Amino acid sequence: MNNNSQILKGILEGCILSIISKEETYGYELLTKLKQCGFEDIVEGTLYPLLLRLEKNQLIIAERRKSSAGVNRKYYKLSEMGSIELEGFIEYWNKLHVNVNKIIGGMDDE
Repeated sequence: MNNNSQILKGILEGCILSIISKEETYGYELLTKLKQCGFEDIVEGTLYPLLLRLEKNQLIIAERRKSSAGVNRKYYKLSEMGSIELEGFIEYWNKLHVNVNKIIGGMDDE
């Protein structure tokens, strides 16, 4: 079972929403934060389509602004729908995490 990309995509969306919920951010900064959290294999070609989908689904709001370096950047912030989606992701992740650990750990908690 080497096709973990679908699992990773769903997890990444939740992680992206979580990072954006803490502070408005732009793509490269988001990529850097993901890499710092252990997602070293994530590249721009993975991140930007996810951001576009999240924006299209109205979970994040994009706004072009000048950065301190003078370059226009697309900053992302969480929408109200995005906040609701993030809450659902966290709830689902916590449940999934517990259940998978039960199975991997030999169901010791039963």
